[in-house]
Amino acid sequence: NISNVNTDGFKKIFLKEMSQRIDKNGSDSNHLFVFPRFEDTLVVNIQGSLKKSERPLDFAIEGDGFFVVRVANKELLTRNGHFFLNNEGYLVDNNGNYVLDSSNRKILLDSKKDISVTEDGKIYQEQEEIASLKIVNFDEIEAFGKNYYSSVGNEIEPDFRVVQGFLENSNVNIVDEMSSLIVTQRRFEIYGNLIKSLDALEQKSNEIAKA
Repeated sequence: NISNVNTDGFKKIFLKEMSQRIDKNGSDSNHLFVFPRFEDTLVVNIQGSLKKSERPLDFAIEGDGFFVVRVANKELLTRNGHFFLNNEGYLVDNNGNYVLDSSNRKILLDSKKDISVTEDGKIYQEQEEIASLKIVNFDEIEAFGKNYYSSVGNEIEPDFRVVQGFLENSNVNIVDEMSSLIVTQRRFEIYGNLIKSLDALEQKSNEIAKA
């Protein structure tokens, strides 16, 4: 999270804590200990603040929804609307992946004409509608990497408006993340020391039993 505090459209990743039972002495229930383990992650899909860029190809989503881009024949989601026109005139993201329209097609624009975008995602050039941005929403998503997300839940109705000339900031709060990191590190130290103490106690018990 901390490394992406300045990444446009990035959504905070929450590390889900789960308990793990450790058997220290076969099946003896008196020697079962429970420790935390961090395995699953959740995407904290809350709105980031908007910043003005004044670039006509910078789009921010205010509300619930994601842009859809084609990455290696796979449709992925992103909130980073920092877009460009490639050499062929197609709308692409900052990694060169095609931004899709509502019909799952690439969006071809004329670089010599002004571009305007309505709040519902329709793209116009010289008062002619060229395409409509594909914007979708799901009740559950997971991080794919490189500021992309994939859907793992059900598709639900998006509730949004597109703001041209703006970008969405990361929703990571650096102060909160630093505090959380310190707490997590401290907890691992405590659990690590506890395991060492339990090992030493078990070893001592075994020595006494053999005496």
